[in-house]
Amino acid sequence: LLTSFLSQVGHEPLPPTIGRNVLGRKVLYLPGFFTYARHIVEVDGKRGLFRGLTPRLISSTLSTITRGSVKKAFPLEDMEHVSNKDDVKTSLRKVVRETSHEMMMQCVSRVVSHPLHVISMRCMVQFVGREVKYSGVFSAIGRIFKEEGILGFFVGLVPHILGDVIFLWCCNLLAHFINTYAVDDNFSQASVIRSYTKFVMGIAVSMLTYPFLLVGDLMAVNNCGLRAGLPPYAPAFASWIHCWRYLSAQGQLFRGSSLLFRRAPIPAASFPID
Repeated sequence: LLTSFLSQVGHEPLPPTIGRNVLGRKVLYLPGFFTYARHIVEVDGKRGLFRGLTPRLISSTLSTITRGSVKKAFPLEDMEHVSNKDDVKTSLRKVVRETSHEMMMQCVSRVVSHPLHVISMRCMVQFVGREVKYSGVFSAIGRIFKEEGILGFFVGLVPHILGDVIFLWCCNLLAHFINTYAVDDNFSQASVIRSYTKFVMGIAVSMLTYPFLLVGDLMAVNNCGLRAGLPPYAPAFASWIHCWRYLSAQGQLFRGSSLLFRRAPIPAASFPID
């Protein structure tokens, strides 16, 4: 978790190494997950790998509880799953209805759990500047409220919600259309293929919506008084759209999306090292 987020903010304390791609050409690779984790242990000890874990666990717990509560408060009455016997209009209507209900649960749970997510991100990113500004959940809540007000708990929320919504609709609709038009009922393994379609689509769509996750996480730590959220690591972004445009111009919208084979961008050598 920590290695992934530090990669997102662009903190590369170790120099890239020369390797070869599948075509045999020499390329620069940034350290992978295990090398990066070993560096964190050398600097912070094994406990360093678990920075921000407590607020992250609380955030996940709040998200799960909220989803369950919303589902009970607003049940999707007489919900029928899509069946092979349904006609095209009926099956599509069911998918839209189920996705809308799932989207509502996800948005509410995201809003409720996001403040703890912000605290988790800030606890982790303190590794970069060796700060201790956010040392505990309750002290972090007080500090954010004092310095930024209520809105400070929801920085980066909009791109996260947009990413969630786009992911749900694309994943569910693509899986539905593939199962309906691409999988032949006469094929003996049709039911097995249909059961995995949504899973596969989820992996594919998650890569397309990754920039929303990246921008949301970067906004959570941007200009909050921590070194990793200030120049020269990052400009003080005026909004998440400003952050998106900056990353897009730098070709960095997928920064941190891979942990094992990470090709170094051209300006990698100019990244701050200490």
